[in-house]
Amino acid sequence: MNSAVEVCPTTALKMIGEGALLIDVRERDEVAEASFDLPGVMLIPYSEFDERFREIPTDREVIIACNVGERSLMATRFLMHNGYRNAVNMQFGIVRWAEKGFPMTGELKRKTGGCCCGNQSGSSSSSGSCC
Repeated sequence: MNSAVEVCPTTALKMIGEGALLIDVRERDEVAEASFDLPGVMLIPYSEFDERFREIPTDREVIIACNVGERSLMATRFLMHNGYRNAVNMQFGIVRWAEKGFPMTGELKRKTGGCCCGNQSGSSSSSGSCC
C-alpha cells in the first residue's frame, strides 16, 4: 500500500462509465474556469480535503483528479492512509483530459500544477502509456 494506483484519463473515462465516481480536488476558481462535463462529479477542493474527505464513499471506486495529477496524487495517498481501498489517481489531470477531447465545459487556461504542486511536472508531457 505504499504507492497509489494511477490511471490515465482514457482509463478514468472508462471507469466512470462503469460506475466510478470522479472527485475533483481543484480549487473553486479553477473549476469555474473549466470543469469535467460529467454527471455526478464531486468537488472537494484540495484546501478543504482533510476536513471533507469523509464525504467520499468508501464502497465505490473513486478517481481523484486535479489539474496535472499532483494534488490528486497527494489526495489519493491521503485516502489510502485513511483506509480507502478503491481510490485511484488520474494521471495528468484535466490538462490531459482536455488534450484528449473528453467532455468538459469552459476553457482551460492553467496548464500547469496548482498552488500545492511542485514544479517538476508542471508542463503537460506527451509521454504515458494509454494517454
